Amino acid sequence: MIKKLFIKKLKEGLEKEKDRVEASLQGFAKKDRKLKGDWDVPFPKLSHSNLEDEAEEVEEYEALLPIEYSLENRLKDINSALEKIKKGRYGKCENCQNPIQIERLKAAPEARFCLKCKH
Repeated sequence: MIKKLFIKKLKEGLEKEKDRVEASLQGFAKKDRKLKGDWDVPFPKLSHSNLEDEAEEVEEYEALLPIEYSLENRLKDINSALEKIKKGRYGKCENCQNPIQIERLKAAPEARFCLKCKH
């Protein structure tokens, strides 16, 4: 059984990381109002006046898409871990239901799987 003080410390870290990830996303994307947990990088408005500048804007847009995707997934995992803490189900592997190793939780508090099932 994971101690309450340990979980409290991890929860605080998860909440700080959630704020950091959301701030990063807000720097270049907007929350999708229709789809919970989804963020969208706005596609550049093209006026066809300066094709070179517009090409650079589209390249930047394309470069931000995988970053958005990665941060969205990280945020999803963090929110899932916080929800599990709230419901008292934190620290169990989603695959085998065994406890996730303490060292793994220290390194990745949002971990969903134990080391055995991660591979």
